[in-house]
Amino acid sequence: MVETARGSIEWISPGVWAGLAADGTDAHRIASGPELWLERFGADVLLSHQTEPGRDAALAEIEARCAGYGYKPGRIFGKYLPQQASERGVPALLRGEAGGALETEVREAGVTYGLDFAGGYSAGLFIDQRANRARLRGWKPKRVLNTFAYTCSFSVVAALAGAETVSVDLSKRSLTRGEENFARNGLDPKAGHRFIADDVLAVLPRLARRGEKFDAIVLDPPTFSRNQAGAAFQVQRDFGQLVTLALEVAAPGARILLSVNHSAMRVADLEWAARTALKLAGRSGRFIPSAALPDIPAGEGAKTVWLEVK
Repeated sequence: MVETARGSIEWISPGVWAGLAADGTDAHRIASGPELWLERFGADVLLSHQTEPGRDAALAEIEARCAGYGYKPGRIFGKYLPQQASERGVPALLRGEAGGALETEVREAGVTYGLDFAGGYSAGLFIDQRANRARLRGWKPKRVLNTFAYTCSFSVVAALAGAETVSVDLSKRSLTRGEENFARNGLDPKAGHRFIADDVLAVLPRLARRGEKFDAIVLDPPTFSRNQAGAAFQVQRDFGQLVTLALEVAAPGARILLSVNHSAMRVADLEWAARTALKLAGRSGRFIPSAALPDIPAGEGAKTVWLEVK
């Protein structure tokens, strides 16, 4: 156990590591502390930190700890966790060879995803959504709407289960990376799948006007974004509107993932927004708690809950 300024770093057990490997997963949390966490992404490690002393304490231990798992990191990247989104930057290489591409591939339950450490603040896969991806795939939905789709990981697992998918994101570049993730898994991104580079709040009413319905919808918005016209999306203010619009395209029995990563919001806030939206729509539903992950401590990561709509 490593001591930092605010407490200790907890490393996952070798048993948890082995269980993830047996499941075909090499993208997961390695350790967690009050001011940092470490994630394995295949051959590489990403160290996300709030302070330099915390970063240095983890760096002093990481190779010995990883040796206990029978693993040697190829490269170690560091990423500062700022208070303001405007202060976010790309990860920096802390150890390892600097030459060559900063791209790699990882697996999650046997599904392959591409990462790019030079592509932005996030490399391309949010590992705290692993259980929700597994649940979506296990439900085998027929038509899936993935909003704020980023690199389309939810769309990929839905397509592998036989679903048609619609992926919506402001960033065409992210959607292109999503199409590449389809191809990595032997899926034709043009066969029953659509990728729409536009504002989710504008796309949802268009889908409703066309009478489109989905039996699974993913709502995992960023804390803040701005569309092409300069209009801002703020998750605390706009999440209720997002759920209301999603209900207009939700088929009876649809399951909707409600997810946020805002420090001031709780699962109870998501449920309150959903109850309000259901009342406005004259519909009912029930909540399905999200499953815990063995590598991520309770209370960390995204706040998520599933809504099953009647």
